[in-house]
Amino acid sequence: MTNPLLHDTVWLQQPKFEEAESAFQRYLICGNVSAHEDKGSSTLVKDILQIREHIQTAMNNTVPNGGIGNHLEQRIHHLEEENNKLKQTVEELRKMISSLSTQLKTSEKVKEDKMEVDKKEEEEDEDECNLFDDDEDDEEAEKLRQERLKAYAEKKAKKPAVIAKSSVTIDVKPWDDETDMQKLEECVRSIQMDGLLWGASKLVPLAYGIKKLTIVCVIEDDKVSLEDLEDQIVAFEDHIQSMDVAAFQKI
Repeated sequence: MTNPLLHDTVWLQQPKFEEAESAFQRYLICGNVSAHEDKGSSTLVKDILQIREHIQTAMNNTVPNGGIGNHLEQRIHHLEEENNKLKQTVEELRKMISSLSTQLKTSEKVKEDKMEVDKKEEEEDEDECNLFDDDEDDEEAEKLRQERLKAYAEKKAKKPAVIAKSSVTIDVKPWDDETDMQKLEECVRSIQMDGLLWGASKLVPLAYGIKKLTIVCVIEDDKVSLEDLEDQIVAFEDHIQSMDVAAFQKI
């Protein structure tokens, strides 16, 4: 079995190492080895020279300080860019929250104003209904009460009735990509009902070149039924495959 230290350049005996080091220092000072130095010392000197050359070569091959500095600068620049992006995102979120807060305050203010108006109307109605309960047997009080009741009934009759309406977004799908979408929209808009008003529309891509018609309409809840509207739309079976309600909102 081969000894792993056979070709190693490390001296395990201190005296020989010190002798070689001393010979090497004399060689550096005098330029050559004295005549009485034996051949073994010269060999050790050469070995030390080779080792020093290896060390110098290894030191020359290390990464320069400038390279390390450039890498750190690039890293710092990258971190600064990420920090700036995070700052921009935080600022956008802050503006969004501020806008939502303003909208919420405005909505609450409108709601409070409406509640205040309704409260005043109720108080007025209560005042008009105050019919002199303490003077029920008096003829003049009875006459005044009847006049107030009549005026109150006329006022209620003149108030316009609130019509419940809804905004509906409808998706109308064709059979395939060869369907004439303009003709399809014409078929949908041709449906006329009391309390139905058609609005804006657009074509939305689905898949494989097929597009669907998204159209908005406003309906009066008491006059228009979505079931009846769907039956009339899908009745154009040559162009329309199906209809779906994409959005429904009370107005």
